[in-house]
Amino acid sequence: MNQTVQEIFDADSGFLRAKDISNRTQWSQLNIMFERGSVVKVKRGLYLMTETPTDQSVEIANMLPNDVFCMFTAWDYYKLTTNNPFEFHVAIGSKDKIVLLAYPPVKLYYWTDKSYRLGSVEIKEDKHAVKMYDLEKSVCDAVRFRNKIGMDTVTEILRNYIKRKDRDLDRLMKYAGQLRIGNIIETFLTVML
Repeated sequence: MNQTVQEIFDADSGFLRAKDISNRTQWSQLNIMFERGSVVKVKRGLYLMTETPTDQSVEIANMLPNDVFCMFTAWDYYKLTTNNPFEFHVAIGSKDKIVLLAYPPVKLYYWTDKSYRLGSVEIKEDKHAVKMYDLEKSVCDAVRFRNKIGMDTVTEILRNYIKRKDRDLDRLMKYAGQLRIGNIIETFLTVML
């Protein structure tokens, strides 16, 4: 069964990838919509319906299919810090090559395969799944980058993590061991608990 371009847009919350178009009729429909201004080209091979209200995180997830939201974006999502990020913090593999648009603002982190894959989970946003690091991996990242983000931010994140009922200290220590920061996190937790 051939879908119309509108059905493809509706199924993907207002987004369409060029690879989803399977015939000339769909290309013609897309071109007509583009000429009328009801569709904009976000980047090569990715289109967005203009009247679609989208969450910027969903837009980024569509632009960067292998991204994982991390650092300040994840800490803000989990309410671990009061710092409001003015840009989205996104981790990608160290060998990935991407081109970013000027908007929405994105700060990229190129991480090794081990750091990049550890603790990645899917979170539902506007009928879309976006990838983000889980709570414990996000805390480990705060400790890993403590010299770049500042000790006051690390302390705030650890205090808020300890207060949470859904914390998993075993998973935190497992991740810390894999990231070679086990002794550091253990020292922080000993002082705070």
